[in-house]
Formats: sequence, C-alpha cells, structure tokens
Amino acid sequence: MKPIRRFTVRAVVPPALEALDELAGNLRWAWHEPTRRVFEHIDPEAWLRSGRDPGALLGEVAPSRLDELAGDEGYVAWAERERAGLRTYLSDPRWYQSIGDDAPNGIAYFSPEFGIAEALPQYSGGLGILAGDHLKAASDLGVPITAVGLFYKAGYFSQSISADGWQQERYPAQDPDGLPLSLVRNPDGSAVQITLGLPDGRALVARVWLAKVGRVPLLLLDTDVPANDDDLRSVTDRLYGGSGEHRLLQELLLGVGGARALAAWTDLHGGAGPEVFHLNEGHAGFLGLERISSLIADGLAFSEALQVVRASTVFTTHTPVPAGIDRFDRGLVERYLTNALLPGIDPADALALGVEPGADPATSAFNMAMMGLRLAQHANGVSRLHGEVSRRMFSSLWPGFSDDEVPITSVTNGVHAPTWTDPALLELSADRLGTEDAEHADWLSAALADGELWSVKRRMRTQLVEDARRRLASAWSAQNDGAAAPGWIDDVLDPEALTVGFARRVPTYKRLTLMLQDPDRLKAILTNPERPVQFVIAGKSHPADDEGKRLIQELVRFAQQPELRGRIVFLPDYDMGMAATLYPGCDVWLNNPLRPLEACGTSGMKAAMNGALNLSILDGWWAEFAGDDFGWVIPSADRAGDAAERDALEAAALYDLLEHRIAPAYFARDADGVPREWVGMLRKTLTRLVPELGADRMVREYVDRLYRHAWRHARAVTADHARGARELAAYGARVRAAWSGVAVVHVESGGVEAPHVGDELKLRAYVALGELSPDDVEVEVVYGRAGGDDTIRDGRREPLAPVTGTGEADASSPRMYEGRVVLDRAGAFGYTVRVVPKHPLLLSTAELGLVAVAR
Repeated sequence: MKPIRRFTVRAVVPPALEALDELAGNLRWAWHEPTRRVFEHIDPEAWLRSGRDPGALLGEVAPSRLDELAGDEGYVAWAERERAGLRTYLSDPRWYQSIGDDAPNGIAYFSPEFGIAEALPQYSGGLGILAGDHLKAASDLGVPITAVGLFYKAGYFSQSISADGWQQERYPAQDPDGLPLSLVRNPDGSAVQITLGLPDGRALVARVWLAKVGRVPLLLLDTDVPANDDDLRSVTDRLYGGSGEHRLLQELLLGVGGARALAAWTDLHGGAGPEVFHLNEGHAGFLGLERISSLIADGLAFSEALQVVRASTVFTTHTPVPAGIDRFDRGLVERYLTNALLPGIDPADALALGVEPGADPATSAFNMAMMGLRLAQHANGVSRLHGEVSRRMFSSLWPGFSDDEVPITSVTNGVHAPTWTDPALLELSADRLGTEDAEHADWLSAALADGELWSVKRRMRTQLVEDARRRLASAWSAQNDGAAAPGWIDDVLDPEALTVGFARRVPTYKRLTLMLQDPDRLKAILTNPERPVQFVIAGKSHPADDEGKRLIQELVRFAQQPELRGRIVFLPDYDMGMAATLYPGCDVWLNNPLRPLEACGTSGMKAAMNGALNLSILDGWWAEFAGDDFGWVIPSADRAGDAAERDALEAAALYDLLEHRIAPAYFARDADGVPREWVGMLRKTLTRLVPELGADRMVREYVDRLYRHAWRHARAVTADHARGARELAAYGARVRAAWSGVAVVHVESGGVEAPHVGDELKLRAYVALGELSPDDVEVEVVYGRAGGDDTIRDGRREPLAPVTGTGEADASSPRMYEGRVVLDRAGAFGYTVRVVPKHPLLLSTAELGLVAVAR
C-alpha cells in the first residue's frame, strides 16, 4: 500500500550527543574522514545503507543504540573533539586570510547544479561535481564564497537498464527536510521568499534552503511552495528537464531569483555583499540583468550599469560543443523579460545581449553563452586546450581579431582530493609517510615499500569488485520483480585482473562504444588466460538523447554474452556513491573522446588521485599533463578521411596499447608478486602529477588570476559614484558611432633591401580617424611568420607613434604614424597595420570588437 504523503521525521539525539547534530548539519563530513568515522562507529551496516549520510543514519539507528553511546564517555569525548575541530575549521584564518587586503571580501558563485555529497543529489555530471569541488576547496582555503543554485525535488534521474539494454529513468522525489539542509528564515521565523514577476500578472515564488558546505553557504531556491500555482510549483522539479519554457523559467529563477536570494541572505547576515560574481556556465546569465536592473534603480543608465556588471563578473564556459549551449526562442524570452521581472530595463537592450553574431537580431535565438560573455569582462575555459577551442568557438563575438586575441583565458579544472581519495590510501599516507594529506605526500619515499602500496591497491580493487557484484545483483532483482540474482553474478570480475574503468555522461562525442570497434579483438583481450583484462563501465545518457541510449544498449548487449559477462560490466545509476569505489578500484582509467571535444575530463584526475594510470586521447586536462610516468596517450587520427576511419584507427591504437604495453607491464611481477615498473608509475603519478590536479590549485588560480583581477577592475569602474563606468560607456558609444570613419589609408616601409636577421623595418602609416582623436585609438603594426594561407602566425604587436603636426589642422586629413620593427628571426615574414580602440579601462584590445586593418 502506497502512502498518500511522505515526510521525514528527524531524529532526536540524547543531550550528551548533541555534538552529532552539529557535525551532521555541516557538509564538511562529506570530505572529512575523521568525522565520517564518528558516524560509522554508531552502526557500520546502517552507515552503508544510509549512503554515508549522517542525517539518514541518525534517523534509522535505534534510540537504544544512541542511549548506549550517550553513556560511553569515550565516544562522547570523541564526538566533542570532532565538533571542536569543526568549529576551529570554520573560524580560524586560512590561506585566503593570509594574502592581504588586495582581494575581494565576498564572491558569489552561481551554478545550475552542485555535486557535494551522495546524500544531496543535485547534479547530473561533471559540471555539478566540479562546482561542488570548487566550494569544498574554497572552504578549505578560506575563500569567502557564497554559492547559489536551485533545489531540484527529483534531482537529475535514477537510471536502470531494461532486459534489452535500454536506459530507463525514474525521478524519485526528495524531501528537503530529510536532507542536510535548513530553511532560510527571517528574524521573525518566517521563511524567506523570493518573488519574480511573470507575464499576465502572475508571480513565481521560491523559498531558500541553506546547505553548509564547510565555511561556504550554499543557497538553493525551491518553487514547491503553496504560494505558487500548480504549474509553477514544478519549476524546480528536475535538473535539465522539461520544455524550453520550463528550462527558461529555471534559468530566470537561478539568475534573477538567485541574485535576490543572495541579497536577502546578505541583509540577514550583514556585510556589503559579494564584490565579484562567478557564473559557472551560461545557465545563470540572467543574474547580470538583475544586477543591471538594481543599478538602474540607483541612477545608472543601462550602458553604464552594464560596465559595472562586466567589470565584476567572471564567466566560465565548460562546453566545446555548440549543442551544449542553451538557446531559447527569442519570442519566448521577450515574453518574460518585462518590467514586471526586471524594472528599468528596456527589453530590447536585454534581448541584444543574447543575439548570435551574424544572425538577424529580430529572429536570432537567444544564446545564453553569448549573453554570459557579453556580461563578463573576465572569461575562461576549463583546460588549456579548451581555452584554445573556446577562443575559436566564440571568436565571432570579436570579428577581425585573431583567435589568440579573443579575451578568454583558461583555468584547468581540479578535483577535491579529500573527497575523492580512498580512505585506505589516506591511511597508508598517514602510517608510512607521516601525513594525512595524501595529495601532497612524497610517495617516492623509501619509507613506503612497493609491496605496501600494491597491497592497498589490491584491497581497493577488491572493494570495487564486491561493490559491482552487489550493484548488479540489486539491479537484477529490481528488473525481475524481486527474484534472487543468478549465481554467475557472484563471480563477476576478478580482483587480480587488470581493471580498466570508463565512466562519464554518454553524449556521442565521448564515444562510449569505441572499444567495440573490433569485437573479436576486444574479446581476445578480455579473455586472455595469462593476462586477463576487465572493464567496469558506467554512465547516464540525457533522457532526450536516444542516440546516447543506443550506445549504452550496444555496450550492455555486448557485455551480456555469457563468455564475457564476467569481464565487462555496465553498472547502472552512476553517481557519487558508485564513484567512491570505482575510481580507487581501477588500475587504468580510459577516456577516448573525439579530440578536442572534451573540455577537461576530471574523472581521470580522480582516478589518478587513487593510484590509477590514465589511458586517454590527448584532450582536456590530459593534453597538458600527459607523461610516460602517468599513463599512455591514444594517438588521435585527426587526418582520417571520415569519422568511421578515425574511430577504426583510434580503436586499433587502443587495442595495441592494451595488448602490447599496458597488460605486459601490469603482469610483469617479481618474486613477491609485485609489478615493480607499474608501482613505480603509481608512485610518480601520486607524487608528481596529483598535486597539479587538486581543486586547491584550481581555486588559488581563480583567486589570483580572475577574482582579484575582477575585484580591482570593478573598484576602478565604480569609484567616485561609478565615474569610470559612465566614462567607459560614453567612450564606447562615441567610438562605435564614429568607427566607420576610421581607416588605414596608406602604409609605407623602408630600411631593408635584402632583409637579414637584425635589420630594422621602418614603417609609416597614414590613418583616417574621422571624428576620433589620437587619444581614442592605438595604431599598431602586427607582424610575425607569414603562413601559406596568407595569415600571420605567432603575431606580435607594437604601437606606432603619431607624428605631430600631421592632420591636426584638418580633421579630415589622415594622420601620420611611424615606428620600426627589428627582424629577429629568419623565414617568411609578414606584417600589417591596424587601428584599435584605446581606453585605460578596456582590459583587452579586442573588447569592443572594433578594428580597422590596412588593405
């Protein structure tokens, strides 16, 4: 019999154990192993059943057990020590507090999803896990971030696989009262509510939940409140679900509502509020419009408010695939962008931010990434290669400039080592290397024997095998109306076999089934009696992506063959709980996307944190960090004739590596059964590679290269009642209006007859400025290697100086500029002269997208 309503009754712990409530109320337990051990001690089996969730555990354990522990002075003292440690962690100065006053006092971080813990399933994949790791590392470093997202009642989805291998989705509802959340309340005890004005006089209302992520408050907006009509209560029902209008409402709530929730939180807790705003992808782009609306209310014009917002906004793009960008129908967006939602903003000004370059503004789709980039003066990709891809991908926003001038930098993602490193490895580091900080330990130290590290690795592999068998048995039982799982599942996988892991979202470009290109050859690798190899695979396809589901079905059907089912398994419902055993249990982590379509690929980083070696296409983070000591590179067949040939060539390279290099190294054992060469690679990976992959490194980079930079620039723009913003807006309007009159009329050169290295090329350029003055522009020579395609490679730029007395009396006459270039290298040489805007508050030559080039 099904209940008509479900809710969670929170446990009441004895007064002597009140420390447990405080420990459970802060999600630091999600990555702090000593705190987790306090809860595990209560009931180890219930701890596993709860998904390692202290709140769920306390709700399940018998009151008699809590009473027993309340009478155990040793346990009470243990819990009190951990509570004291938490309080110290929350209050004491950390890294950020040591860097001085030249940094923002507050940073807002907006993301559509957050992967903090298995107990709070508000994520779909890498974007959310990255956001969660960002918050955790910020907390550890003391970075004053406040995060904002949405609370999805059904999260993403739970995955099961039908008998014929097809992905099926379920959306189990979550009760926020049963999660590690608390409702944000006003001083009078009433719930804080955020309201958005909608068309036809309607309103969207949201309450705000608080998750304490260490030192970082995470605010999650939830529309399942009685004040909403039934259709609006479901706005936050699912992550990435529903129609285009449903998604638009979610993103309006995240950006506009999130900004208002942040303001309410600031009012409740005091302070001036964030000084820098970080958009984790374009989903939260409407945040910028809400901020502009508030600034207009304070007396700025739209163009002036836009400069304030741009100066203080950081935008991170995660997708190298245009299909991964949210695009909405212009008419639909126009219907919602009214003064009821955003007072003071002309809808035409707002709509212009989302227009795709080159499209008809009246019909262009509203592109959230384009809006994000137009609203942010600071933008980045998430690996060095992805930064290059992003500069090419979005170059149409800055026409006339080379890709390397597009103002998008990169900060390579990192992963939060305390979250993703297996406790067994942490324990080994503490026992043998004298530190619980496994991320920065010296794993090459003679204090640690090869056999000890190999023994721990085998234990983690065994843990994965046992977990995989349990999951497969549970999936079988659910698929067959509770029937007992067949006996062969008890023998699935082998703790001694070379174990290859592959787990990620399943869009086609990630090529889940590349390994199946030659089924017979893969079978031979898997069933080799002397060097057995096994694959553990997991991943979810978007519910609307039938092609991704077909790939899962193809793989599942291959793995169902009786002779293979013990050597290759697909584990359904990939989540953080599964990842906790999957990454540590693998010897090799496989990643084979179509290069360069992997933005970063942090799963391989998590595997490396646990002593796995990477086997990957040279894409994402691996393109920066690949080395012979850390794994193997699958060669990319970029010049193949078509996609089928490319897949065949790259799959053949994958098979060759497995057969001839990886398996032989893994199974080359000494008299003690230890693969010395392999363990040597593990030790080098843990010592030399892992410290570069940490989220602490990533967040420090964001602070030093983006947050502080944005904060300084915002201060300059907003000083003296936003004088800089007003000047910059006026300058931009004036220069755009006059730019049609700017041209390089003529260029003369001399000084070289038969050019040699060391000669000087003298240049003179005549430039028409129209209504502009020399102070408004920079005239530059751009020079470098001349490519066969009539382009300048590795271009460098030098300013040309105005020659006084030329063109000054008559504004219509060209002005003369002179300069010289030293020919410092041999080979084909090319140059041109161009004119670009110049203003002290422009951060990039390309920022206004205006350039006049000699023809």
